[in-house]
Amino acid sequence: MTNTGNIIKLRMLARITCASVLASVLIGCVNIPERNSVPSELTSLAGIPGVPDARFWGDEWPTFGIERFRAFTDTQIRRNFAALYNRPHNYVAISGGGANGAFGAGLFAGWTASGTRPEFAMVTGISTGALTAPFVFLGSDYDEVLEQVYTTTYTRDIAEERNLISAIFSDSMADSEPLRRLIEKYITADVIAAIAREHSRGKRLFIGTVNLDAGRSVIWSIGAIAGSDYPRKQALIHDILQASAAIPVAFSPVVIPVEIHGESYDEMHVDGGAGAQAFVYPAQLNWQEISSKLKVKGKPQVYVIRNSFLGADYRGIKRSVIPIANRSIASLIRTQGIGDLYQIYALCKRDGNDFNLAHIPASFTEQPDENFDPVYMRKLYDLGYEMAKQGYPWEKGPPGFSDDPL
Repeated sequence: MTNTGNIIKLRMLARITCASVLASVLIGCVNIPERNSVPSELTSLAGIPGVPDARFWGDEWPTFGIERFRAFTDTQIRRNFAALYNRPHNYVAISGGGANGAFGAGLFAGWTASGTRPEFAMVTGISTGALTAPFVFLGSDYDEVLEQVYTTTYTRDIAEERNLISAIFSDSMADSEPLRRLIEKYITADVIAAIAREHSRGKRLFIGTVNLDAGRSVIWSIGAIAGSDYPRKQALIHDILQASAAIPVAFSPVVIPVEIHGESYDEMHVDGGAGAQAFVYPAQLNWQEISSKLKVKGKPQVYVIRNSFLGADYRGIKRSVIPIANRSIASLIRTQGIGDLYQIYALCKRDGNDFNLAHIPASFTEQPDENFDPVYMRKLYDLGYEMAKQGYPWEKGPPGFSDDPL
């Protein structure tokens, strides 16, 4: 069975091989806009002016944020985390997967219909999960928006392929301007204001990208940006969401402006899936300390929505460069995603959180006619909806793990 979230990556690879030959001849003619990238020695100082909480490295929680949290009095905790204090906690991580994001969209709607969907204290998203996460963060009132996005979108609404010559003179094989327009249509000023309100109650919405210059994952606090006075916050949030879904080579990287001591620079960001397929929080963070200070009721529940399959599928691969490369990339993406599940599971065990996993079942064998096929996505959406409405059978560990192996 095919993971449609990877199809565009694999097809682009074949075109890249041909393009690279021609590019070697024409490389002197390439005219890509120059950048003012951040000097390597100043990377840790770059940021969004006036928004110190805008982001942090995916492998390093900001020290100043932890120290400030530890210094809060009980009264300050109650005021700054009203939605989280002395309540049950539910966190959800939404993975990448392209058109397969329809599964997660349907699952959330079915979860609402079942009457058991909780309020999420924290929502994280990567790639297609980044496009889903803002609406999940705002709650079930936005289920219809997700249904519309994931059952009526065509490939042409996401990207326009460039011809071979145009691709050589660009930084990607396709123009993702249609995706940008889609993001701008749905992530409106009203949606951003609603995210800011939820953030002020203590809830958190995190989106992952990869800083291509630094080669590191970056976690963006969308709520902190939404609630700030940063003059271009709406454009920045659109940049982040577009970047999180910007498949390297297939789509253009998103150049995000930053400042260091008042000087302007730029960073190049791409698909968060280049760093991880799903995430909850950095491993070095002491989550038990956070739970204790927030007086969390019961055991925190961690839900991971994997918009993909778990098992490998067998195919006889032709002994040729492109099929071998395609298959290798597909295998790498799948195993990376499973590795992320192992890490999240290990964090849950260490920190006393309860692990819950949802994924597309192997019984779903439909095939799309294009990268984003509304007919295919409707079937996948309906599958996620029905499974959740009937009471989703959450798996309590990643492949090969079990709470009760005997």
